[in-house]
Amino acid sequence: MRARVFDWRRMPEYRTISLLAFVFLYAPLIILIVYAFNANRAALIWGGFSTQWFVKAVLNDDLRRSALNSLIVAAIATPVSTLVAIPAALAFERGRFFPGRSTGEALIGMPLVAPEIVTAIATLIFFEAIGLRAGVGNIAIAHIVFCIPFALLPIRARLREMPRDIEDAARDLYADSWAVFSRVTLPLLMPAIVAGATLAFVVSLDDFLITFMVAPAGATTLPVYLYGMLRVGVTPEANAAATILLVISIAAVVLSSVLVRPRTVKA
Repeated sequence: MRARVFDWRRMPEYRTISLLAFVFLYAPLIILIVYAFNANRAALIWGGFSTQWFVKAVLNDDLRRSALNSLIVAAIATPVSTLVAIPAALAFERGRFFPGRSTGEALIGMPLVAPEIVTAIATLIFFEAIGLRAGVGNIAIAHIVFCIPFALLPIRARLREMPRDIEDAARDLYADSWAVFSRVTLPLLMPAIVAGATLAFVVSLDDFLITFMVAPAGATTLPVYLYGMLRVGVTPEANAAATILLVISIAAVVLSSVLVRPRTVKA
């Protein structure tokens, strides 16, 4: 008699625990969005519906400058980290064994396992040791290093699932290495590349701790600026700015899911 496979989704507590977990995760975000439309100057006292704080947030020169810095850094970190992640994934999954491979895999994945405060302090010490003072460039370099493993994960996972027979068939048809990569491997990897780039963009856009450590004066990003606003108390304007940042992050994820969705070709 075949033993019944345990399915944890059939546990009677599964739905209750899942519901509580979702409430714990998303209820603060819903409250934040609701109070961003609060007409009252007191952030936690409802005074009616209003969009005035979004208008003030958009017209705030310092906030717009910090948002522009965040977009500039993310626009630099995203393509560079993705371009580094693609050959790294190919080397780890398709390349031959080479000395130091395990060490390289551990080092490139270090930002995922090391506490972010440790990474931030180490990056700050390194920049001070070499005397690097490049303004927004300091943040961009730090974000590139931090985002590489996030861009690498989906690309490497896709390579593991992708059968090598397709690439071998292209080689049997006398395709050289570049033709195999450009015409076979890269198109099949494109959904994972888009997913990795989106993940890197969101991580860079939302990062606070590393940016807070390495950002020089005049190079404040949006998360750091929001933290400065909250130091004097929660305000509806801060709620509105945080809501805008949340919407941008969600839009990036939705756009990524649309781009990587498989499309059926009609005959």
